[in-house]
Amino acid sequence: MCDNKILSIHSLKLKNDDDAMDDGRLVINRRFWIDKIFSQTDRALDNKFVAKGLRLYSARSVANRTRTFVAKKNKVVAPKKVVAPVTPVEKTFGKGKRVIAVKASKFAPSIPAEIRSTAAKKVQQKVALRKTITPGTVLIILAGRFAGKRVVALKQLDSGLILITGPFKVNGVPLRRIDQRYVIATSTKIDVSSVKVAATINDAYFAAEKKTTKKSEGAFFSDEKKTEKKKIADSRVADQKSVDSAILAVLKKEKFLTIYLKTKFYLKKGEFPHQLKF
Repeated sequence: MCDNKILSIHSLKLKNDDDAMDDGRLVINRRFWIDKIFSQTDRALDNKFVAKGLRLYSARSVANRTRTFVAKKNKVVAPKKVVAPVTPVEKTFGKGKRVIAVKASKFAPSIPAEIRSTAAKKVQQKVALRKTITPGTVLIILAGRFAGKRVVALKQLDSGLILITGPFKVNGVPLRRIDQRYVIATSTKIDVSSVKVAATINDAYFAAEKKTTKKSEGAFFSDEKKTEKKKIADSRVADQKSVDSAILAVLKKEKFLTIYLKTKFYLKKGEFPHQLKF
């Protein structure tokens, strides 16, 4: 496939050297076709953004192209379909008879299951963590409910999110997950070598509970004005205390760190974030 295209490139020759000097458009056109041909072969799986949130190809077309690409790479051969011979149908209309031709299918041929299965399994790639974010680094939250709060980074979870804590007793931030895009890593670090995070505190630990109870119409309108506070499970409270106890022991030795974590980050008049050293 690629060799044929390379031959077609060499066939785009100029008439002679004089034409190349006189008319530069021939050279430009030749370069354009070379770039176009190689972009279609080497970058067959690229799906660039045309606009904000809008890609060049749809999800369906990218899936089809990816399946065929992976199938060719792994040399997956789908079994050929045996097409049964179609016999013409003869029907009687009144006194005469007429042969009815078989109509062609309106739909495009489907992709074989062998090719579809090659790209069906999705493997989650590990998110690379910034070098400035390490266990014990003090982070500044930029968005959300706790925007401006200074927290302590504990570890990176399997999903790529960072596990953080306030500690809760110092600034009211509980054990939470946060994306590294919404934090600023500071140069301040706390020794968290004594902190033991339980193996149960993972991504599934923070999954929202599904509500199965359904209210009747009368109960729905009667409880519309009542807002019940969400009760925190005792296991979560115990996990929070076990993690924070080791950090609080370190903070007792250095009092300025406690004040630093309590203080909320904000910009004063005339301060610019790109000029600050965190």
